[in-house]
Amino acid sequence: MVNENNMPPIIEIGDVLVSMNCITEMFCCDLDACHGVCCIEGDAGAPVTLDEIMEIEDAVDVVWQDMSAGAQAVIDKQGVAYVDQTGELVTSIVNNRDCAFTCHENGCCLCLLEKAYREGKTSFCKPISCSLYPIREKKFNNGFVGLNYDRWNICEPAVKKGKELQMPVYKFLKDPLIRRFGKEWYDELDAVAKELLRL
Repeated sequence: MVNENNMPPIIEIGDVLVSMNCITEMFCCDLDACHGVCCIEGDAGAPVTLDEIMEIEDAVDVVWQDMSAGAQAVIDKQGVAYVDQTGELVTSIVNNRDCAFTCHENGCCLCLLEKAYREGKTSFCKPISCSLYPIREKKFNNGFVGLNYDRWNICEPAVKKGKELQMPVYKFLKDPLIRRFGKEWYDELDAVAKELLRL
């Protein structure tokens, strides 16, 4: 394996700048250990695009009866999304904490939108920002997009499991990365990563 000190800090694939830690760090969600707490921790909702807001609005009727009374009240008041303190569009939250689309099953927090999608009730799964986590996306004025690995202490079980399985972040997120950037882009990232890591 190449010494990490000799690796570039950023890999450029098309107009996407990928932080090297998306390749070198290990990660694999362990829902049994964390119980999906990322859906109810933090001080803002999940970043969403205008197109995703429209998709979520279309899905609300499907998941409405499964939402908490608090979530229904928030959405009645401000809609499915709002602008947070940084000026970013994010999903609505309840009590300044829980995502409005959170549900609880068997002691775990799950996404009502994803649940409805998996049950074939909607065509929209969930915001791409949720699917890509722990990768966070940043858009630049020149049209480029940056991808960074976001470290969060509540994800320590995922880091541990990722190390046990030797699962790099970018491989764990293969499907959402393909959903966001396309298979050709992902295949190029994979090839560059393997070359850098001498896999």
